[in-house]
Amino acid sequence: MDNLQNDYSIIFSHVQKAYGSNVVINDLNLEIQKGERLILLGPSGCGKTTTLRMIAGFEEITKGELYMDGRVVNDIAPGERNIAMVFQSYALFPHLSVWDNITFGLQLQKLPQAEMEKRARMAMEILHLEGYENKKTHELSGGQKQRVALCRALVKQSPYFLLDEPLSNLDAKLRQKARTELVKIHEMFKPTMVYVTHDQIEAMTVAHRIAVMNQGRIQQIDTPANIYHHPANTFVATFIGSPAMNILQAEVLDGKIIVGDCALKLPQERLQELGGRSKVEEHALSCAKLITAMNPEYASFLTLRLYEGTPMYADVVEGRFQRITPDEIVDEMEIFLKNVDSPGTVFRTNHASNYVILAGTLNGDIPAMLKKLEEAKRTHHYRKFRETGDLL
Repeated sequence: MDNLQNDYSIIFSHVQKAYGSNVVINDLNLEIQKGERLILLGPSGCGKTTTLRMIAGFEEITKGELYMDGRVVNDIAPGERNIAMVFQSYALFPHLSVWDNITFGLQLQKLPQAEMEKRARMAMEILHLEGYENKKTHELSGGQKQRVALCRALVKQSPYFLLDEPLSNLDAKLRQKARTELVKIHEMFKPTMVYVTHDQIEAMTVAHRIAVMNQGRIQQIDTPANIYHHPANTFVATFIGSPAMNILQAEVLDGKIIVGDCALKLPQERLQELGGRSKVEEHALSCAKLITAMNPEYASFLTLRLYEGTPMYADVVEGRFQRITPDEIVDEMEIFLKNVDSPGTVFRTNHASNYVILAGTLNGDIPAMLKKLEEAKRTHHYRKFRETGDLL
């Protein structure tokens, strides 16, 4: 797979997929790195298979751009995207032998016979299919059919490897073995692999990163360990793990967590986690709700600069509150703009505290302001202001 020296990443930029008025994927922003094993995990109907099918070219994109190898592929036909795909049903040809199923795509490519033979023999050896060349698919077990489907994808030597619930038809023992084989195959050839499953064990054992999806949106994307130990919200917390995590309504007050009539003093490190950055989305949404309700003539988005000698400055220095980063400030502005509805309000920010200068009128100038934020996030030019002072 010498062609993997190229940049075979996959990037979704503000992608939406709708069937009429039914939006199934909403504002998807996702970057899958070259050579990564990314698992799309979520309940049935969350949009994970639709996302995979957009990569394959089987579903048209309603809005936004999909980049593969650095180019927009929205209008590129599936056969021209250089992908290999394994379907849940395996999609084998029942009238063809195992050998002809495996080499079918190579025959369409009109590969030289010697090269086709070399690829097929190598893949069949890796997947322990030697001796099955002349068998028909109806003579195979479920595990054997699954290996033939993997073998057919492998011989293409594509830089993109897409798998849609490939192990769901296997029993537990075979699934465990197949997971090991999948990881082994990926480590040998290192294609960019996107894998759809609802099985948490598969996700945890196969993935470099997991994107947890629900209702057409990514809820969290991180390593398996971080997804498990540090869920981003209550959906992830209750979806991941068996049995599910218990969720209690609580209030944090004066260094204590209060549940009903009970109060528990929190360790210092937990107090830090509850301050600052964990409140970014909550604060942005609250501001958007407030401005929407008020519809003021003017609105400004500011972040406090702290000076030595003030009480809050001492809180930061002594570790009782965690500073928000420049990246999080920019994220907060983006969340606010995507959720505010206040026509006619004159809006601006100040780069000294918000890192990116925005000025315009809501709601008409929101697309232009979001575009400016997106460009700032892509280039990270705002990080040059890091040394201008301590921000909270």
